[in-house]
Amino acid sequence: MATNRGVVYLGPGKVEVQSIDFPELKNPKGKKITHGVILKVVSTNICGSDQHMVRGRTTAPAGLVLGHEITGEVVETGEDVEFLKKGDLVSVPFNVACGRCRTCKEMKTGICLTVNEGRAGGAYGYVDMGGWVGGQAEYVLVPYADFNLLKFPNKDQAMEKIRDLTMLSDIFPTGFHGAVKAGVGPGTTVYVAGAGPVGLAAAASAQLLGAAVVIVGDMNKARLAHARSFGCETVDLNEDANLADQIADILGVPEIDCAIDCVGFEASGHGAQAKTEVPAAVLNSLMEITRAGGAIGIPGLYVTDDPGATDKAAKTGNLSIRFGLGWAKSHSFHTGQTPVMSYNRQLMQAILYDKVQIAKAVNVEIISLDDAPKGYAEFDKGVARKFVINPHNLIPDVKKAKAAKETAVA
Repeated sequence: MATNRGVVYLGPGKVEVQSIDFPELKNPKGKKITHGVILKVVSTNICGSDQHMVRGRTTAPAGLVLGHEITGEVVETGEDVEFLKKGDLVSVPFNVACGRCRTCKEMKTGICLTVNEGRAGGAYGYVDMGGWVGGQAEYVLVPYADFNLLKFPNKDQAMEKIRDLTMLSDIFPTGFHGAVKAGVGPGTTVYVAGAGPVGLAAAASAQLLGAAVVIVGDMNKARLAHARSFGCETVDLNEDANLADQIADILGVPEIDCAIDCVGFEASGHGAQAKTEVPAAVLNSLMEITRAGGAIGIPGLYVTDDPGATDKAAKTGNLSIRFGLGWAKSHSFHTGQTPVMSYNRQLMQAILYDKVQIAKAVNVEIISLDDAPKGYAEFDKGVARKFVINPHNLIPDVKKAKAAKETAVA
């Protein structure tokens, strides 16, 4: 009988690799489906959104199999799957989407109306997102496969670039979406709040879109150093200085054209408040520094229920936002889950044709499935790395491959 293992959330601060059920062609309610496929997971990434759950900052139940950033090989297809076959290597958008409802037909796949009874929008391995089993595992089910999956055109080429292509399931499209919705384009000045993996992906996306200057703000010096390594300016938010003044030190003016919130609800204050949780700190600071008529993209996560919030209002997602300032400056705000399918094919092409090195930008580190709990612990400490889980040891060792190639040439 086929076996499977996955990363399971046990409670705040605790994850463990356990034996889990091998996926079947059934939905979360146990109904047989014919439109799905089962994947052998080639790579699956630890996301900052996963960390919110693992920290106990959501209502995620114990026993949840984690993981929504998935790349895999098709090993079984339902009888109604027409365009995929066994052996295909595919990227899985973290959005579970039916392709048939009103919002899916509008390509708003982050808010599919049918895959989650609780609310609009579904995802793998995530709280309140429909009960779909997560993909930090050896095998996983993907429903509505013909609609959802992005097939790589050349499997061998894709495996050579798998460190970059694994970012297509979430982090790269999410950062890109934040940049697009913030109005980033040629010659713009951009501020990215947060130098975690999504913030770094947003910064790389802004560069891809032609930004003149990309400034990244954070309190983690290692992450800021990594942002500088690929051409970003940085702001250290530990400093007891007004953010607008810090922006002016770089640009000569205390404002930017486009702002991207890659922090979300677990935000802290700046300067003297750097160690104090202030859930609306990022949103309020972005309204202060964004030019009149500018836009703010908000890929950072905000939740409806936060049991670990520091104040009563924030426990139900109510934040003290200075919305009047944004209104007075005619700001545009864009929130919500990224519709990955709106971007992943184009971003795949940018990777395959060497227009972007997203794995380098987010500092990918490959780990085994058994090392996933250690990866979570390290990520929680703020290391400047993006952990990619390699469940079947299929990701080639870059250093060994380079050495072999050099030896062959010699």
